Formats: sequence, structure tokens, C-alpha cells
Amino acid sequence: MLRALMRAAFIVVALFSTTQVSYSQTFPDRAIRWIVPWPPGGGGDVMARLLGNPVADALGKPVVIENRAGAAGNIGATAVARAPADGYTIAFAYSGTHSINRHLYKEMTFEEKDFTPVIFLASVPQVLVVNSNLPFKTVQDVIAAAKANPGKFTYGSSGNGAINHLTGQLFADMAGVQLQHVPYKGGAPAATALLSGEIDMIFGEPATLLANIASGKFRAIAVTSEKRSLTLPELPTIAEAGVPGYAVTSWNGVLAPANTPAAAIKTLNAAFNKAINDPEIRARLQKMGFELVGGAPELFSALIEAETIKWGPVIKKSGLQIN
Repeated sequence: MLRALMRAAFIVVALFSTTQVSYSQTFPDRAIRWIVPWPPGGGGDVMARLLGNPVADALGKPVVIENRAGAAGNIGATAVARAPADGYTIAFAYSGTHSINRHLYKEMTFEEKDFTPVIFLASVPQVLVVNSNLPFKTVQDVIAAAKANPGKFTYGSSGNGAINHLTGQLFADMAGVQLQHVPYKGGAPAATALLSGEIDMIFGEPATLLANIASGKFRAIAVTSEKRSLTLPELPTIAEAGVPGYAVTSWNGVLAPANTPAAAIKTLNAAFNKAINDPEIRARLQKMGFELVGGAPELFSALIEAETIKWGPVIKKSGLQIN
């Protein structure tokens, strides 16, 4: 009996190994669908479109970007969680969707166990910007104006519960001011609203804001990260500028559905690592505010777990919840 069981186990292992070898030799044999859970024009969309071609070159097959916006990234993430676990559908993963939302939403349409990590692409310090028509030049100017007009000073975000929503909430709490939050359906619509004067400021990803900063339409005041940004090193951190202990950094990566074959994950990971380590691509992404990481899938898995633990108490204290 024992001998028969051992033989059966050996056959299963052999078949699994053969399948993995076969999959690694044939994957991919068609286009990869990369779902970005935000509208075109936002930071995540910009990064995905810049990486799409070099990743496709590395894989030898097209990478098709598909925007699935809504519910702070939950709609796009759910689409990937429910996709076939074959490596041909992947998600652009974001800190809000994969570490914050489960603390905010009463009901979630996916769990993190529904995904397999592919790669940790980049950490992204956010930048605090105001419309240049406003007189504010420092963090202290913003705080003084907000204190003088409680609840009237507005900031936009890419959606209720998005990390730049919480970035503003944490800023208000730590600075002792009242701000009015105005949610939009992505970073690009929020930037458009700031441009028109509909809102007063944004905590946003540099990729969405740098063009208007360079043109003088937006005034960059500070960055949200613990250390100064590689892209905007002349700007102080918010902690340096008068809110001690304040630090928020978003991040981006790639996930596949759970149980995607290890051979497919390995191939995808190698393609993305190759793309972000190309000197020209790396320079362009860093110029847009993405501080690139890369490495093995396990690094991304550990980050998601740590960030999920980090944001739980912050959100609970804030009382934020989305039905």
C-alpha cells in the first residue's frame, strides 16, 4: 500500500514538473492583457503605457493596456481576480486598492489571497501642489489658510478611500486643520479640476502633475515621503516643512490571479525586471517620480502584507468607511 502511494505521489510530481517545463517553453503564445484600474492619463496609466512596449519586447507578444476604472481600483482588481489563472491577464496593483481598501469598504469583491505577486515596480512619493493662482508657497501657508477657513479649503483625490484621499486626511489630522475632500474618478480628472480652480490643492503622483508644475500652472510645495524625492529633490518633505512625523508613500506593482503557473510568473517577472532596468526606461520613469524597485515576486508580497497592517489603525482612527 505504502509503495503504491509513493508511486502515485511520484507520478503526480513528475506530471506537475513536466507541465511546468512545457508551460515555460510555450508561455506566452498570445497577447497579455494588463488591466489598469484607473482612467487614462493618471500616474498608473502613464507608467503602464511606458512599460507596455518594452515588456512586450521581452515577452515576444503584445501587451494590451485595458483601463477598468471605478471603486478606488476595486473594479479592475476584481476583473483580474476572476480571470483565468493562466498568466494572460495581470493587474496594475496600487497601494490603495491592495492595502487600504479592505479597511475602508464594508464589502470587498476580492481578497488578497485571490492574487499571486509578479513584481514590486516602484514606490511613489506624492507631491502637494496648489493652483499657481493661489498665494500659498509653503506648507505653513496652507495650514494657516486652512485654520483661517475651517472646512472651506478643498483638496482633490482619485477617489474615496484612495491613498491620496487618506494622505490629505492624515495631513489634516496631524496639522490640526479641517479640509474638504473632493473625490474624482482618477488622478487625471482631479488634476483637471485643480487646473480649472474647482479645488485648491492635490496630494498626487508626480507623473500626473509634473507637466503642469513645469509650465507654472501648478506650484509644488512639498513631498509626502519620509525622505526627499529623487525627482523633486529641491522640495522639502511635509515633515521637514512643519508637520513632524508625517510620511506617506504609495507604490505600484503587478499581480496575477492566484494559482497562475509558477513558470508564467517567472517569465513575467523577468520581462518586467528587464524593462525597468533598461537605462532609458529607468531614467524616464524616475523623471516622472517613480522610484524603481524590481526584484523577486516575494518582495512584493511582503510589502503588501506590511502596508495592509500599517493602514488598518490609521483608517480605524479616522473613522473613514465606504459602503
